[in-house]
Amino acid sequence: MPHPTHAPPIPARTIAPPAELSLEARMAATDAAITIRLEEAAVAYEVNTAHIPIEPVHLGDVVTLPLTPPLQPPPTPYPTPVAALLQRAHHRLLTGGWCTGALVDEEGARCLYGAIHIEARGDQSLESRGLQVLMHAIRRQFGDVDSVPAFNDGFASGRIPMRMLDQAADLADARGL
Repeated sequence: MPHPTHAPPIPARTIAPPAELSLEARMAATDAAITIRLEEAAVAYEVNTAHIPIEPVHLGDVVTLPLTPPLQPPPTPYPTPVAALLQRAHHRLLTGGWCTGALVDEEGARCLYGAIHIEARGDQSLESRGLQVLMHAIRRQFGDVDSVPAFNDGFASGRIPMRMLDQAADLADARGL
């Protein structure tokens, strides 16, 4: 299927309003003519670019910096317990590493669930509420996901899972959890 070519330039239209119109009426006529040309140009742009597939790109997936523990001070904690838990888990993954397929790998990196579990420090209620908020944040963006470990294991890189953990911390803070 041939791709559309560029739209031909829109020919300039000269609208000469009658001389007996007031300045305001002539300006309104000129404004209407310009608006029509801008709308036609917008349609031509949409037609010319409709064949280009576009997938949203998150800035965090494009801009990467080395993450070394000495350069990553712990963030100021959220005042609410669930948000603070999720924030600590996010920081643990940033500094200790992210893994897939295990709670903790041989190098000490953790998965989403493993980071929340260790940062909950034995508080089952806090851990459960943190996982619920994380699942809600994941489902808001990715639809029906079975579990946090299934979501975590669906990625080859930890960028998106860690971004979701950060968003879940923001969500928990906004909800006062």
